[in-house]
Amino acid sequence: MLEFPEPPKSYGSVFLEETDKTLPEKIDQRTRYAFFSTIATGGKSLIKSCKDLHLSRFVCYKTLKPEFADDEVEQQRLIREARVTAMLQHPNTVPTYELGRDTKGNPYFTMKLVHGYTLREILDYRERYDLMQLMKLLNQVAYALKYAHNHGVAHRDIKPENILAGPFGEVLVLDWGLAKVWHPDGSAVEDVDVDSPDVDDITLTGQGKVQGTVHYMSPEQLNKDPNIDARTDIYSFGAVLYEVLSGKCPANGEKIHHIVESVLNDIPPPPSEVTKQHVPPLLEKIAMCCLQKNATDRFQSVDELLMALQQDWQSTLSSF
Repeated sequence: MLEFPEPPKSYGSVFLEETDKTLPEKIDQRTRYAFFSTIATGGKSLIKSCKDLHLSRFVCYKTLKPEFADDEVEQQRLIREARVTAMLQHPNTVPTYELGRDTKGNPYFTMKLVHGYTLREILDYRERYDLMQLMKLLNQVAYALKYAHNHGVAHRDIKPENILAGPFGEVLVLDWGLAKVWHPDGSAVEDVDVDSPDVDDITLTGQGKVQGTVHYMSPEQLNKDPNIDARTDIYSFGAVLYEVLSGKCPANGEKIHHIVESVLNDIPPPPSEVTKQHVPPLLEKIAMCCLQKNATDRFQSVDELLMALQQDWQSTLSSF
């Protein structure tokens, strides 16, 4: 299991003075949260930590940036994210506590505040972790995807930045803001104006976060295929696995449009050809299967993917 520093003992510790505080006779939601501190900034959202004064605990509070607060499309997207996250109750998803509106009428939702490192931060120090540790982490990601797919949700933004490893063994799949859901009859729900990558002449150093996402998008996602399904997550999982094995992304390029063209057209070399580290043949085959351009050539479900991952990949003669 990955080992990380624990949060300070005083932060979130349980004390009698907190558990036995008097609950106000009249609950005022406007004064429920205090001690806000920004911990992350997305393209259009803000993630803060704050204290829930009613339950005496620190929580994660997500809302829109002020410049997008009145945008109805962004509000709908945030509300959908909150409900999708809340409805996916699994050990590898973040518990959601409350969806509401602040004093200005802007939507927000609160979640469990989890400490830890993202897989991106872990891969920045790849030499500290052995492959067994990282594969245990990715197995938990696969289980989260299996649960989501079985409940009719495709994540569509699987990447190292959206995978969090906590200090107590938690592995959480974050940020369901681009999740795809369907009607009960199987017909697709129209997207809420989901952003597509800007293929203008932008360098990696200028827009690393946006391009970090593009590296892991499936061809059908980049092509805005209306028939996109959960197999897009299998492609993205394969791109993450490829990076874990080789230290590089399967798509390459200095600018966004180069990366997009690479995802659409280039067959990446096997991980063993781009790294000096030993790459178990089975894991290499799994990654390359996930990265097939045509979704029908990939694993057709996360169940199939998990069956392959649970084989003895440490054997150099493994195959599937």
